[in-house]
Amino acid sequence: MISRIDLRGETLPEGSALRDLLPRAEFDVEAALEKVRPICEDVRHHGAAAVIDYGEKFDGVRVPGLRVPAGAIARALDELDPAVRAALEESIRRARLVHREQRRTAHTTQVVPGGTVTEKWIPVERVGLYVPGGRSVYPSSVVMNVVPAQEAGVEGVAIASPPQKDFDGLPHPTILAACALLGVDEVYAAGGAQAIAMFAYGTEGPEGCAPVNLVTGPGNIYVAAAKRLLKGRIGIDAEAGPTEIAILADSTADPVHVAADLISQAEHDPMAASVLVTDSDELAAATEAELKTQVAASKHVDDRIVPALAGRQSAIVLVRDLADGLKVVDAYGAEHLEIQTADAAAVADRVRNAGAIFVGPWAPVSLGDYCAGSNHVLPTGGCACHSSGLSVQSFLRGVHIVDYTRDALADVAHHVVTLAEAEDLPAHGAAIKARFGWKVPESK
Repeated sequence: MISRIDLRGETLPEGSALRDLLPRAEFDVEAALEKVRPICEDVRHHGAAAVIDYGEKFDGVRVPGLRVPAGAIARALDELDPAVRAALEESIRRARLVHREQRRTAHTTQVVPGGTVTEKWIPVERVGLYVPGGRSVYPSSVVMNVVPAQEAGVEGVAIASPPQKDFDGLPHPTILAACALLGVDEVYAAGGAQAIAMFAYGTEGPEGCAPVNLVTGPGNIYVAAAKRLLKGRIGIDAEAGPTEIAILADSTADPVHVAADLISQAEHDPMAASVLVTDSDELAAATEAELKTQVAASKHVDDRIVPALAGRQSAIVLVRDLADGLKVVDAYGAEHLEIQTADAAAVADRVRNAGAIFVGPWAPVSLGDYCAGSNHVLPTGGCACHSSGLSVQSFLRGVHIVDYTRDALADVAHHVVTLAEAEDLPAHGAAIKARFGWKVPESK
């Protein structure tokens, strides 16, 4: 059901050589670019009509308009299962607690008397948040995208989610209900690359979607490709690939927990990655046995879980000791990393590369998906070695404000002129000289 990779025999290689030994899903965004390019161009030139046409082609339903009526959003909340509403409200509450603490404030540094540089944090004016709607329903993605945007102070928040044939072309009602709970009333029944293009170029009419500055949120390979294609016209959070979990565990870990957590990630998608890194043969064998038992009792077995666990992206990786295990998980750079070892907090503190780290047996990834307060929009495909998950900072821009008096400029003018001439940019120096009668002041 799941393969093994044994790295106990030799000294672990470094860098890319180690990464090449580890399981990883194939996710060729470059190949998908040529498929999404004509879609994005069509939306650019034909607007809403093109988005509606592609919705009919890919989602199997033709909508009369892209903007979801306010009444449909309100009705979805009215009809929401009270237990689901309570869970979403608690998820929102906890996410707000964490993300509110991330908000940065302006800071002024006095460089010299009369010379200051202030870093001011300004929210992006308008964002488009993408919420997938394929194999599963993700109201949690509404929470994880909207809360940090709101806490950052973003004024314009628009959400796109694919139209659903079973709901008369509207996004899934639980998605709409989550929007209502968060006070978001600008929602569009649009999915895939066409939704990203809609955010980038805008659509016409009174119910049209104004262009956005930034697009965030996970999606399939075509969403990722559209983000890559349109990056520059819009900012993006990341090109999200297949979801992944890595578990670093020793003999103290409970194989029941480990197997359950591997399965929980595998049920997302047949390309989802589930990786166990351990120095314990006994845990590896017990986990393999537990996987067979638990998978047999699961839902989505043949179409998601079994292909995901059996795929090249999933494996049990055997290492000599936890030190090697840490090297492996750092090379892998998992979206979600669980530490199930003795003294898990100390081990977690030594991790360098992970989207989010879950410490000990009582902090499974599922908690982070919904109610830990953390954000579940995280870097995939090894990008955790250079990128962070979604946060309030994702929606803020740092702007430097430079304020110098005449005396403060005069004191450093000769250095500025010298450096300008060293770079053969004499007009840069001239812009300084012009302020002092074309004579560079002598430093005090």
